[in-house]
Amino acid sequence: MSLKSERRGIHVDQSELLCKKGCGYYGNPAWQGFCSKCWREEYHKARQKQIQEDWELAERLQREEEEAYASSQSTQGAQSLTFSKFEEKKTNEKTRKVTTVKKFFTASSRAGAKKALAGKLKAEIQEAKAPSPAIHRQASIETDRVSKEFIEFIRTYQKPGQDIYKQCKLFLDTMSHKRDLSIEEQSECAQDFYQNVADRLQTRWKVPPEKVEKAMDEVEKYIMTRQYKYVFCPETTDDEKKDLAVQKRIRALHWVTPQMLCVPVSEEIPEVSDMVVKAITDIIEMDSKRVPRDKLACITKCSKHIFNAIKITKNEPASADDFLPTLIYIVLKGNPPRLQSNIQYITRFCNPSRLMTGEDGYYFTNLCCAVAFIEKLDAQSLNLSQEDFDRFMTGQTSPKKQESDSFSPDVCLGVKQMCKSLDLLSQLNERQERIVSEAKKLEKDLIDWTDGITKEVEDIVEKYPLEIKPKSQALAAIDSENVENDKLPPPLQPQVYAG
Repeated sequence: MSLKSERRGIHVDQSELLCKKGCGYYGNPAWQGFCSKCWREEYHKARQKQIQEDWELAERLQREEEEAYASSQSTQGAQSLTFSKFEEKKTNEKTRKVTTVKKFFTASSRAGAKKALAGKLKAEIQEAKAPSPAIHRQASIETDRVSKEFIEFIRTYQKPGQDIYKQCKLFLDTMSHKRDLSIEEQSECAQDFYQNVADRLQTRWKVPPEKVEKAMDEVEKYIMTRQYKYVFCPETTDDEKKDLAVQKRIRALHWVTPQMLCVPVSEEIPEVSDMVVKAITDIIEMDSKRVPRDKLACITKCSKHIFNAIKITKNEPASADDFLPTLIYIVLKGNPPRLQSNIQYITRFCNPSRLMTGEDGYYFTNLCCAVAFIEKLDAQSLNLSQEDFDRFMTGQTSPKKQESDSFSPDVCLGVKQMCKSLDLLSQLNERQERIVSEAKKLEKDLIDWTDGITKEVEDIVEKYPLEIKPKSQALAAIDSENVENDKLPPPLQPQVYAG
């Protein structure tokens, strides 16, 4: 980080954005500076066993349900069918199902295959529209749309797609019985599910990496659209409390100007002003998305608009030192809703490969740093005195003043005169506040001085007490009568001798 960034108080070294373990991926403040992969390593082994047991339990329950259904069917047909005929019917039914599934995942252009695909698709959509016994809620329109898109997507993967769909259904059924788990444990389940599906596609089905990444994006979209209601800002966490605290903090910092943050963006340029508006719109739109990948896309679009605004203003490519302060300014100006909840949601349920690498992970890490900077922003960060910072925070005054020289020629004289009068009143108000402050300080100094003098006098009197002796009697004249002592001889009388 350059000296310019240190002067404005934004102490974010680019090396600090990387994982503390030195793996080369981007770290996340929400994961104590580690990347998703390193953060999950210490939990993965223990959680892997639990996930495996959950899969076995789900498969066992499904087998028991099928056996119970088969048993009920055999009981109803016992009067007309022998056991051998029932076995034959069951085998034929199983063969017919396998053939239907194969036709569904076969890239055939025949009319029969198309009709089967349309019937299967219609059945899946009707199933999505009906209330699910596992989730116990009516699917929304967006969920129906996502389900339809997901079914159309996995059709192109044929057998791997069939396996993906089965794994997703099992995961949703399993998670529907784990609503009482903490949000961190549900996050671990989701992250382990992503890892297991990716591993199955790579090792078992030998799917190319680019197709695996695309498939994981669709899996995340399908899973999180259905889970969004239960895992975004749950009541068991303090996410909502943090959202309110951040919103209140940003409102209190409404007076912060681009100059205080050293933002290299000039909103006086129309094109730059449009870029700033688009960036604010994108960061606010993040809250309306359900899928973590879509929320990351909003952050990425916002960041690209910021880079374009800096490039237009400076006529040169933007640097990281310019990007982070501008992102902080955009967040302060836009005040996105539920900012902390969206950050936590992305951290917990996004595909880890997106957060560890690529531009999405880089921009998301910078957003986390921007929020952390806003929460700890003080007078020193903005090169202000503590007195000015406190006055700005309390709303006593505002640094936003428009000088008369900066007005365009089209502005009328009345507006200019009004702004001059407002500036003059503001200056007089500041002078009066300083005078009152100095008068109060002088009064306090006088009181302190009086108290100090009084204390010193009391200490001296206590150390050297004043003793008042009784008044002594005056001495009697030599030739006065000695009343108290008659034994003294009388005074000498003059004698005259005759010569």
